[in-house]
Amino acid sequence: MIAELGHFALILACSLSVIQGVFPLYGSINGNGRMMAISLPAAYGQFLFVSFAFAALMYSFIVSDFSVANVATNSHTLKPMLYKVSATWGNHEGSILFWALILALFGAMVAFFGRNLPRKFHVTVLSVQAFVGLGFYLFLLLTSNPFERIFPFPNEGNGLNPLLQDPGLAFHPPLLYLGYVGLSVTFSFAVAALIEGRVDAAWARWVRPWTLLAWCFLTAGLTLGSWWAYYELGWGGWWFWDPVENAAFMPWLVATGLLHSAIVVEKRDTLKAWTILLAIIAFSFSLLGTFIVRSGVLTSVHAFATDPERGVFILLFLFLVIGGSLFLFALRADKLQPGGLFAPISRESMLIINNLLLSVSALVVMFGTLYPLLRDALTGEKITVGPPFFNMAFGSLMIPLIIVMALGPMANWKRADLMGILSRLKFMMVVSLVATLAFYYMAGGGAIMAAVWLGLGMWLLFSTLYEWSERIKLFKGGALKRILRQPRASMGMTFGHLGLAIAVLGMAATSYWDSEYQGIMGYGDKATIAGYEVTLNSTDGIIGPNYTAVSASFDVNKDGQKVTTLEPEARVYMTPPMPTTEAAILSTFLGDLFVVIGEANSENYDLWAVRLYFKPLQAWLWTGVAIMVLGGFISLSDRRFRTGTIKGKK
Repeated sequence: MIAELGHFALILACSLSVIQGVFPLYGSINGNGRMMAISLPAAYGQFLFVSFAFAALMYSFIVSDFSVANVATNSHTLKPMLYKVSATWGNHEGSILFWALILALFGAMVAFFGRNLPRKFHVTVLSVQAFVGLGFYLFLLLTSNPFERIFPFPNEGNGLNPLLQDPGLAFHPPLLYLGYVGLSVTFSFAVAALIEGRVDAAWARWVRPWTLLAWCFLTAGLTLGSWWAYYELGWGGWWFWDPVENAAFMPWLVATGLLHSAIVVEKRDTLKAWTILLAIIAFSFSLLGTFIVRSGVLTSVHAFATDPERGVFILLFLFLVIGGSLFLFALRADKLQPGGLFAPISRESMLIINNLLLSVSALVVMFGTLYPLLRDALTGEKITVGPPFFNMAFGSLMIPLIIVMALGPMANWKRADLMGILSRLKFMMVVSLVATLAFYYMAGGGAIMAAVWLGLGMWLLFSTLYEWSERIKLFKGGALKRILRQPRASMGMTFGHLGLAIAVLGMAATSYWDSEYQGIMGYGDKATIAGYEVTLNSTDGIIGPNYTAVSASFDVNKDGQKVTTLEPEARVYMTPPMPTTEAAILSTFLGDLFVVIGEANSENYDLWAVRLYFKPLQAWLWTGVAIMVLGGFISLSDRRFRTGTIKGKK
């Protein structure tokens, strides 16, 4: 009865979302306090029932209840426990239930932590959040029931895609969903502001922590997915501009712009309409990603293969959410009058440039992702928009963005002196230019774009450090006290910009200056790459819980000294039958040595296909992003966010 109880709990959560959406909103419009009071217990109850439903599905996976169609399709008795648990959200139905769970979680968090908000506004936000949740509950109950029974049921399940049986993919979706769904809160705040007809500094202060929280999780989720692709797929790359990767990247770009735009609203009471629009678009891109992944319009290792009927439902939901919110925006836009004026050269202008470049970048990624799908649907002609397009179009927009990022924190609000800023940063400009020329020279006149990007990374790194040192007066007495007194939001900004600078250096080096070896190696054979001498010693058979594998042993030497032994694996999973590779990676400050063992090339199993990669500064990419996320959480701990922000009129 566990599955039936889970299904019943889902129905109750759906009913509560209707109650939470309709009655408190009616009470808010008509000033009925008793109806408004329904919103908080309804939000808590909704989270309670969805949690029970999700726990019931997880229990079905843990005990391998193959009478549940979802479990029979996506699990197996031999699968390790971690992947039985992660299979709960590693399929279409389970992932949508997980969406609903996190949506209810954020609703409960807004109910609890938003008690300092003006009451009417608080209730309106919760009502909008409930209507979004209602769409997902209906999607589950009408088209994607995770608790559907089958009879007669099989004695064994089909198993999970072996590529998804990895710790990175066990934790990547939850982080990504926390980011995706977290943007629903900013959407609810934006729609509630349009209903109330009020957007001001207080609203920006309320919405920023929720946007920042979603941004942190989305950044971490994107990076974990990239890291999984890097070490699990065996091709040595960390980003391929896959449509499903892009589906998560687009809301990240818009959310980054929204974070900066909200600062302008808070500090200068301007860009109100633009900020509201970004909040709507950010969540709209999250829903678009849901459509891309679950509509069946594409095939990807990340995508859920589903029937088109579900895609039609999501498309209708997209139309209602995006169309309805944009229609409301059009009706209310005249009430969002701009506030303070500012000069063409000012911090506001720098942030506007930042926003425009990020927004156009998101549109470029959307075009490159959707154009092949639309052309296939309209003409039947299949084309591919690959990395060269994205690298050129997206990269050309990021160059001015990074230049402006270094200038923005140095500029004053309202009016700034551009020549004065450049004069203060002239040493950083010279260092960055010299670094660019040095990188170009070291490359022997090749990879000019690598030198440009490395120079840009140096420019952002040194400029950020210089701005921080000026802000705290590093070379004057009492600097330590000033560091400790810095607002955490400012510290978080510095960490965020530093992290991006370090990540850019890693991206440039590993993308342009990597080296590769592919060949057939026998026992005792040596291959040289990036100064490393790699020797194939032996191979051995391994029997895992649900796979068999060949494990190879490679000695790695450098300058005549042994560095380590690497042991990559070539696996064949039993259910479903599928070959995969498990790369072995030596990660150092200067780069990663990446070793992959392939198939045997002789009947005696003494010759093996081997791929070696050297990825310079790869660890800088992961470290830089980790610093960015750390900066986000440091900003989130700012006292202004923890104390409930600015209280408005009740």
